[in-house]
Amino acid sequence: MTVAESAAATEEQRLRPPSLFLMLAETRALFELNSSLLLSPLLMRAPRGDGHPVLTLPGFLASDLSMAPMRRYLKELGYDAYAWNMGRNFGGVVSKRSALRELLQRIHDQTGRKVSLVGWSLGGVYARDLALQMPEMVRSVITLGSPFANDIRATNATRLYEALSGETVDDNPEILQAIAGDLPVPATSIYSRTDGIVNWHTSLLRPSVSAENIEVYFASHIGLGVNPAALWAVADRLAQAEGEFKHFDRSGPFAIAYGPPENAQS
Repeated sequence: MTVAESAAATEEQRLRPPSLFLMLAETRALFELNSSLLLSPLLMRAPRGDGHPVLTLPGFLASDLSMAPMRRYLKELGYDAYAWNMGRNFGGVVSKRSALRELLQRIHDQTGRKVSLVGWSLGGVYARDLALQMPEMVRSVITLGSPFANDIRATNATRLYEALSGETVDDNPEILQAIAGDLPVPATSIYSRTDGIVNWHTSLLRPSVSAENIEVYFASHIGLGVNPAALWAVADRLAQAEGEFKHFDRSGPFAIAYGPPENAQS
């Protein structure tokens, strides 16, 4: 095989961003939010929290407002939910590292407890990076539509991210490789195959005894953080006792909204 043929084969194997159709269908996020409001009595039947701190990290171009419904829901379930208080997220996995470490340290010191991290999209990439840097302060990591694995350029936001953050996706490959690997804490990736911003293959972690993927049928990227089935899954995962992990039980009230479980690997 010639060099040109090899390059062409590699290009064919690269993941592609979601289609224009899926991207335009992201408008259904409003329906997902309204569904959560209508189903709030059912959502409140989720397992109660033990009061431990939960830090929510917004996605690219989003602010704390985007995760306000989730924080309100988690507070009602008994968690100590925190916003990131850094304004709008203009990206920068490397440039945000120091500020995020300080934030996690502050919450840990104030509460005296390990902190669960819930990150939406780019916020989930931050969460996984934090867990690698400060595992002794992190209880668990839950990501929602986060592009951290495989070909992470396969999103409809890559060029804008690079333009606004000043970082290219290919910068610091050793950091990105670590984020894509196994975490030293329990990890859950919630994703949708109908995500219109992020290619869902980039949200798949390697299943293990302490790591899992949860597919939410027909969810959008923009609506994943307010989707009722996703909210239930987040609450269920956070309710696990510290130091314990069992794979998600899809027999709850939103059972039909989830894809089949994967086989855990040791």
